[in-house]
Amino acid sequence: MAAQALEGLRVVDLATVFAGPGVARHLADFGADVIKVEPPAGDGVRRMGWFPPGGGDSYTWKLLGRNKRAVVADLKTGAGRDVLLHLVDGADVLVENFRPGTLERLGLGPEVLQARNPRLVIVRVTGFGQDGPYASRPGFATTAEAMSGFAAINGEPDGAPLLPPIALTDEVAALVGAFATMVALRHRDRTGEGQVVDVNLLESMLQLMSALPSAAAHLDYDQPRLGSGIPYTVPRGTYRCADGRWVAISTSAESVAQRVLQLLGVAGDDRFRTFEGRVAHREELDELVRAWVAVRPADEVLAEFERAEAAIAPVYTMRELLRDPHVRARRVFVEVDGVLMQGPAARLARTPGAVRFAGRPLGADQGATWAPRDEASSGPGRGPEEA
Repeated sequence: MAAQALEGLRVVDLATVFAGPGVARHLADFGADVIKVEPPAGDGVRRMGWFPPGGGDSYTWKLLGRNKRAVVADLKTGAGRDVLLHLVDGADVLVENFRPGTLERLGLGPEVLQARNPRLVIVRVTGFGQDGPYASRPGFATTAEAMSGFAAINGEPDGAPLLPPIALTDEVAALVGAFATMVALRHRDRTGEGQVVDVNLLESMLQLMSALPSAAAHLDYDQPRLGSGIPYTVPRGTYRCADGRWVAISTSAESVAQRVLQLLGVAGDDRFRTFEGRVAHREELDELVRAWVAVRPADEVLAEFERAEAAIAPVYTMRELLRDPHVRARRVFVEVDGVLMQGPAARLARTPGAVRFAGRPLGADQGATWAPRDEASSGPGRGPEEA
């Protein structure tokens, strides 16, 4: 296996559910030695989602816990806190997602941890941040998706605002947290100083909202619900073919829009000549696309659009995606320990990420000792040594 970029980096993962553990998972995929510390009952994700036919921990855990070593410590006890402090002494990063103040009440606040290890980067993932009027509220993806403006613009024009049917905010916050961790480590490597990284779900979700905050502040504009449409690109949406299959079409580039108009036979129509014109006549143009697609089977629609070099894709179910030839050729999914899952989030030419093992059983590494800080920092990939 090629060298991994984060070999030699040790991460202590105290977080639960999705966003916080996702931060550590992304770091682990690129070689960080992540030690997952769970309470005696285990992380709740072990019992959440879909399960192997033979039972055991969930597939969600197999993904979120992958590439991590598993240790149990009850932080409400002195012995459990001692375990954590010992791990912190040899760590570069600690990830936690307790409500603000919880770590401090346990006697494990940043001032305590960084007094022992000044180089430690502490990543704190919450719903609303470490301060402010909402800091003590429980943080869930649902609240961020509702308050960020996302739900308000998601859905059909005459329908209810919709939440995403996946843990969208958690996954976004995990990527934000992994990025912020690397920024903090860059500073640490230059100065020797650790720091606290404050990541929250609401502000992470806002990074997806483009210039809508600016439009609201300066133009008094609130984007309406447009189904699959967006205000400045027409046509753009999902359309049903004659055989019942669906396709997704976009014309965000002017050159693509003109090719689609040519395909539809309305290239000379002055209503659709410019972006502004197409937006002003959204319903008419969308109806033309719907009608054109509706009388053709999906394979013909896809072939015609691809021949015109216009942007189109089939609307896949996950099972259909697994069979896609491009996805298979790129090895987008990997199988490890008998479980198929997505590979690392990015591909590095010299130091690629890797999935070494799926999420491990509760306490699988309980019988290990951990190298002290000076040893842990001296070489790549320091792991547990059997006691």
